[in-house]
Amino acid sequence: MIYATTPSQTVGPYFAIGLPWPEGPHAIAPEHPDAIRITGTAYDGAGDPIADTLLEIWGADPDGRYADLWEHGGPATPGFRGFARFGEEGGDGRFELITLKPGPVRVSEGIVLAPHLDVTLFARGMLRHVVTRIYFGDEAQANAADPILARVPAERRETLIAQPTENGYRFDIHVQGPAETVFFAV
Repeated sequence: MIYATTPSQTVGPYFAIGLPWPEGPHAIAPEHPDAIRITGTAYDGAGDPIADTLLEIWGADPDGRYADLWEHGGPATPGFRGFARFGEEGGDGRFELITLKPGPVRVSEGIVLAPHLDVTLFARGMLRHVVTRIYFGDEAQANAADPILARVPAERRETLIAQPTENGYRFDIHVQGPAETVFFAV
């Protein structure tokens, strides 16, 4: 006997159970004079927006200091937590995050990373999260000197660059396909 194919199933993402919170997409208060807005859309391999996503960013403040109170001394900007999370079940794939534009980060003597945000994406149908970075299109000189970005093939670097808009930056994430965003194995 031949049985019919069973329907496919995905695990999660179950974001609404407790991960999002009202201040989640704001690493800094939206009314802060130096706040920037990062908008974008997460797309699947067919180029369709992914309805159920959770996106997290972690970044330094404009002085290149993280809000970890560990070896970096904490942020110089009061109210900056460095972390933001945007999650939506049944959404349209779009996200909006409010943060400060990070400054260059000195990791050791002679090694400075270009301004960037670390990004983690969870989405329906993905059993594991993916990790990438957002660099800024108006930081060409710093981007050219960044040792991590230099390891990415030149033809793929644009997938990591947020482009300036009139009210912030635009950064789309493509999980698969010809415009696939570069993801890092961490």
